[in-house]
Amino acid sequence: MKKFMAWLSEVFAPKMREITGKPWIAAISSAMQKIIPFILTGSIIFFYNVIRSYVPWLPDLGKIADYSFGLIGLIIAFMMTNQVMEKLKHPGYTITASLVAISVFMTFISPQFIDGNMVVEFGRFGPTGILVGMIAGLCVAVIFNFYGNLRLLRDSNMPDFVIEWVNNIVPILICLGLATTVVFYFNVDIFAVILWLFSPLQSFGQTLPGFILICFIPAFFYSMGISSWLFGAVTTPIFLAGIAGNIAAVQAGLPPTNIVTSETVFVTALITMGGMGATLALNVMMLFSKSRNMQTIGRICIGPSLFNINEPVMFSGPVVMNPLLMLPMWINAIVGPIVIWFVMRAGLLNIPAQLLQVGQIPAPITSVLVTGDWRAVPVYIILFAIYYFTWYPFFKVYEKECLEKEADLLEKNANA
Repeated sequence: MKKFMAWLSEVFAPKMREITGKPWIAAISSAMQKIIPFILTGSIIFFYNVIRSYVPWLPDLGKIADYSFGLIGLIIAFMMTNQVMEKLKHPGYTITASLVAISVFMTFISPQFIDGNMVVEFGRFGPTGILVGMIAGLCVAVIFNFYGNLRLLRDSNMPDFVIEWVNNIVPILICLGLATTVVFYFNVDIFAVILWLFSPLQSFGQTLPGFILICFIPAFFYSMGISSWLFGAVTTPIFLAGIAGNIAAVQAGLPPTNIVTSETVFVTALITMGGMGATLALNVMMLFSKSRNMQTIGRICIGPSLFNINEPVMFSGPVVMNPLLMLPMWINAIVGPIVIWFVMRAGLLNIPAQLLQVGQIPAPITSVLVTGDWRAVPVYIILFAIYYFTWYPFFKVYEKECLEKEADLLEKNANA
């Protein structure tokens, strides 16, 4: 274990820091950090809705989530370009290019114009549009960065304000010209293309490899800040077909056989214990961390984590774009479904056979409710232990780095 931790600290972490320190990668990481307030605002409302489900007379605050977390795709388009321009030293483009990214994003989500009204599915603005927002932001950033590096009209005798106009108008025309051509003239729905890229998952969703991919791919992208909701259009048909088949089987007096359902993946909170990537164990470690910052974050995030809401710990932990904590999240996203698959196939835990969406009830309460099986409790305990020991070596290395940074900061403050 010591050798492994030493390798993580001395080889893996420095290499990954070198990669993530590159301007483009650093810009993506920085953009994800900048959208944290919007994500946390939405998370607070989701957490509030859990309480409201038990106290129905409380006011509906859903619109706050709609206009914060619900616009996260649009927001990330702006912020992605903004941070790339900042990291690549184009201060004159940080605002203009970012506003263009919003225009390109609006094009990419393929709005329809009917009788003077623009009609677009609202969901495309939100978590399902995060990847589209990133692509829009990065495409705009590439064009503005290329044009900015040309330094055209640098030695021109024209007035400065005219040079500035020209150097903004040209890349704006290129960005919007390309975007509108692809979407409106070639009728390419970028949003639909992204879903199409992941559509092969549907063909083998109810197999162990399919189960692993359905759990791993969203966790992999989530560790980069891309919401798992993006994959809903692909996974939802698989989940609904699976649970419908189980319900029909039970009604016919047969045992349920479809393991790959939303109830299994999310609602039992066994695979997603604390949220996607099984982050509850990490949050518990943070509560007892020697690092003051980690301990504080752990205390702030533990409430939502108990209700399987892990946006706070993912983005403020941080796990997102943190190489030391991304890897154990990926491991858990593979190990969790494998364990559940064999436990359910062996008859050691009931396969869910009722449509029950109560994912924000703390486990193992929800685990027992969904499976109708008290054996979900020992399975929960065993999986928690597995997740804990998966997180542990990576967490200790990261904690050591945090402690060193805190010590350096104290020393600087003392010498100031």
